[in-house]
Amino acid sequence: MRIALFGTSADPPTSGHQAILKWLSHHYDWVAVWASNNPFKSHQTPLEHRSTMLRLLIEEIHPSCHNIGLYPEFSSPRTLETVQKARQCWGMSADFTVVIGSDLVNQMPRWYRVEDLLRQVHLLVVPRPGYAIDDPDLEALRQLGAQIAIADIKPPAVSSTAYRENGNRQALTTTVEDYIHRERLYECEDAARKR
Repeated sequence: MRIALFGTSADPPTSGHQAILKWLSHHYDWVAVWASNNPFKSHQTPLEHRSTMLRLLIEEIHPSCHNIGLYPEFSSPRTLETVQKARQCWGMSADFTVVIGSDLVNQMPRWYRVEDLLRQVHLLVVPRPGYAIDDPDLEALRQLGAQIAIADIKPPAVSSTAYRENGNRQALTTTVEDYIHRERLYECEDAARKR
């Protein structure tokens, strides 16, 4: 069984995340997704809210993809620990692919026990607007043992950061936007209400 492991900050999850999930669902037997704390980033919203928004984003996919599952229990700042949890779930015969955005490629060599991680999984890099996939960065990962593929997808040019900083609503799906309003999660929402 080919399983894509897609941990994301989801602060908030965007239509870009949704497009990636749809693409993954067509290329893997199962897609495991969760909201996670990235130790290299600061997060504005508690993990429980980000996980709820991710669930809403998945439920909003149309037509429904029945091979996508939300796994909040996989959340860990250490991807190696996530893979260990996935092995407990699916066993040793599962073929795991860790999915990362191109913005994380040059950061990955600093991940916890990265060589141990890369011995156990394949790596799928999803292009992100504004983050070139550089051959030297890929080669550095290959030297650490990575088996790398590049996803042939061009997700929408939206980002969680652009939403948080500028209130760019085009980044959000309807149910996620409604949840953000209801829970009053981001400062940009407060600023929009004051206007």
